[in-house]
Amino acid sequence: MVADLVLLAVGYLLGSIPFGVLIARGAGGVDLRGVGSGNIGATNVLRAVGKGAAALTLVGDIGKGALAVALARWTGAGDAVVAAVGLAAVLGHLFPVWSGFRGGKGVATALGVVLGGMPSVGGSLLLVWIAVAAITRYSSLAALAAIAAMPLLVWLLDGRPAMLVLSGALLVLVFVRHRENIGRLLAGTEGKIGQKARHAASGGPTRTG
Repeated sequence: MVADLVLLAVGYLLGSIPFGVLIARGAGGVDLRGVGSGNIGATNVLRAVGKGAAALTLVGDIGKGALAVALARWTGAGDAVVAAVGLAAVLGHLFPVWSGFRGGKGVATALGVVLGGMPSVGGSLLLVWIAVAAITRYSSLAALAAIAAMPLLVWLLDGRPAMLVLSGALLVLVFVRHRENIGRLLAGTEGKIGQKARHAASGGPTRTG
């Protein structure tokens, strides 16, 4: 029991590492929480700093989710604990202790969790994201499409009850965090991939991160 709690804490702390904030500050001297959407994820880094910094952020956010799950598996934890640790990592990204509990939207970290625990499902989600992003140029829509497909893909390609529960929890969390993006998509004001960020206080259609 104590070991499981330690794993959950480690998962949360790993998820809390704000790679976007650190990389944007180091690469461009930018306070990421004050530009564009104010989000700490790779999409906002792309708009605020550039492609290289965004790629590093994406790798970091995916990697911390995958690492949390890998550590849990390395200890011999069962599926339920592994799923809980993965969920803790995503919650860490959403509510990071290192950044005043103001975090990102969880898509990249969720992808890392799935890649670490269910590689075939994670690879399929990545393909969905790439396809929708390439066709529509909407990062948020691509993320939502991939996450929406996750429970079905888990059921088809994995089937473990704990992972099905995890996929449902991740779907709810990601959709809740994207509620403003969903509103802008419906209104036709959502920004597309490649648009430059404005200061977060200015509002406007570029708030898409």
